Order: sequence, then C-alpha cells, then structure tokens
Amino acid sequence: MERRRKLQILSDSAQFDLCDYSADEKQKNANLPGVYYSSMKGCKVPLFKVLLSNKCSNDCKYCINCSKQEFTRIELRPDELSEVFMDYYEKRYVEGLFLSSAMIDDVENTMEKLVEVVRILRHDKGYDGYIHLKILPGTSRELIKRAMELSNRVSINLETATADGLSALSSTKDYKIDIIRRMKWIKKIHDKNPDLTPSGQSTQFIVGAVEETDQEILKRISWLYDKLNVKRTYFSSFQALEGTPLEDKPEPDPRRSVRLYQADALVKSYNFKLSEFEFNDGFLDLEMDPKYVAALKSDMFPLDINTATYDELIRVPGIGPISARRIISKRRKNRINSVDELKGLGVWIKRAGKFLYIDGYQSSLDKFQ
Repeated sequence: MERRRKLQILSDSAQFDLCDYSADEKQKNANLPGVYYSSMKGCKVPLFKVLLSNKCSNDCKYCINCSKQEFTRIELRPDELSEVFMDYYEKRYVEGLFLSSAMIDDVENTMEKLVEVVRILRHDKGYDGYIHLKILPGTSRELIKRAMELSNRVSINLETATADGLSALSSTKDYKIDIIRRMKWIKKIHDKNPDLTPSGQSTQFIVGAVEETDQEILKRISWLYDKLNVKRTYFSSFQALEGTPLEDKPEPDPRRSVRLYQADALVKSYNFKLSEFEFNDGFLDLEMDPKYVAALKSDMFPLDINTATYDELIRVPGIGPISARRIISKRRKNRINSVDELKGLGVWIKRAGKFLYIDGYQSSLDKFQ
C-alpha cells in the first residue's frame, strides 16, 4: 500500500481524539493527510495529527479502531513516521506534531515505538518544535517520564467520568489503575521536574457514550483541575459508528458538548464551583449557556459596577477575566459613569445590562437595554 494511502487511513483514525482541531477544508494544505489546525494563542496552527498504528488489542465499544472491527490494519515504523513528519515540517505544511496510536499488542511495546518516534525527531533530526504525545493507559512510569522528557504536552484520555462508565465501554482498561494512576504519575513527575512537558497534561471525555450526567462530568473535571493540575479538558460527542458494538446507540444532542465546554471554562478560568451550576436531573440547560442560567438564579445581582469585586464581576454574563481586570484597573483612577465606558472596556452590554447598575439602581438600568 502506498504511503499516502496509509497516512490517510491513520489520520482518519485519529480524528476522534480532540485537541482544538479544525477540519476546515479551506485550511488544509493541498488536502494532505494528517494536516489539521489547532487553536493556539488566537491563531490556527497546522499540526501533523496521526496514529502510529490502527492495530488495536483493546475492545472499546465506541471506537473505530476496536479490536472487534474488521478493516485494513496498518502500522508505520518509527523511522518512517518521523521521516514523513520532517518532510511536512521542512516544506512548512505543519508546525508541530500530535502523535497517538492504537494498542498494537502490549502497552510497553506500543509506547516504546511512540517514544522512539519522538526520540528520532529530537535527537536524530534536530527538531525542537511542538510535540503532543499521547500516553497509553497502563504505560509504565519509566516510559511516561521518557515521553515527558521529549514532549511539550502529554495526555491520557479518561473517556468517562466514573470507573463504572469506562467498564461499560471496555473490558481491557482499568479506570483507576491504568488511567487515574498514570495521570497522578504525570503530575508527580512534572512537579519534580517542571521543565518537562511545559504545556502540562490534558484529557478527553466521550460525551453520550454512557449514561452519565453533565453533573458527574463536571465533578470529575473539578477534581482533575484541583488535584492533578490538568491544563485542558476536551469533549468529543459520541458518534454511533457502523460496525462498532454501539452503532445503534442514539447520539447526544451536539449542544451538550458546547454547554460542557462553556461550563468547563467557568470551572477553570472563572473559579465557579459545582454548586453554582443549575442542573435539571443532572444535565445543563441546552438552550442557554450555563453562566447566564446561573446569573438568572443568583441573588447577588444586580451589581454596582464601581464597587463589585473581581470574583463578582466575572460571574456577570458578558464580562470575562480580561474585561473584569480592565474595569478594576480603570476604577483605580476614575469612577465608571457610562455604558460607553463599559463597552470600551470589552463588556458585552446586551448580556451584562440586567445584572449591573451605575450610580444608583433605579436610574441606570434603562441604560443597559
């Protein structure tokens, strides 16, 4: 089989592992297999996103690479994959690498091959750019450390919020031992060696593959940020893929992942606690973003724009961390006296208006309508 065809199959198999990727056809470089764009610091950066192999010994019921599936199985050699990447990189098709693999046979052998790809790039090819390397569930501590020594970011996917959830999807992975324990090792290694994986670790959930609630997912996310210093969480909406054991399972409303991303941002960047969210039988409102719903239910509003604290301001719909800091900075010099001033500070007035007032509650609400 020609190399381009192999790359197409392995890049297609990698599409369900998210990392801020956009598959916009206009952005692909001549439709090259494996080239996807990642959002980094406000820019779309092309990365080579591919699997080393789609040969898998795991039986994950949701996965296109499930061992029970019958399709063309391919594996690239570490030197072959590193050669392809360097060709893309030197031709400026990509600026970084996102590398993963199915479980070829046993975890150590597969992970050794992944680490070897990165070793070749770093030491033999002299590549010093961005690399995101997936850590396979069950990987040894020694191999995890080697992977972290060579990568900018590592990640291991939780997939579900609970051990029971993962057990319902796979008989070959142990939630607490193969995944959570490895995530704890990543944190401990990074704490001891801060220069390793400067971009930290991330993870992913499959939304809708099992019967778990948004509340359960957000509870797990809060724990990940608090205890393991996870840098980012991604949500992949379950897709009922033909030929998999879950091909007949209903897919979730696509808005569910959107709301989880919004709630995740509130937990990570806005200091929201789980108790501040409004749930209906454990699920977020699909019609409105969770920050707006929480504000409507809160008795802390309206706020005086000239006296509200930072923590209060970032709970106002239409005000984010940047605009909240701008408001506080401006107040140190002068009072805020008009809606136009707030607009100039980045406040989305149509959303924030009903939750704020200026110079007296009765006389100022109409300024925000």
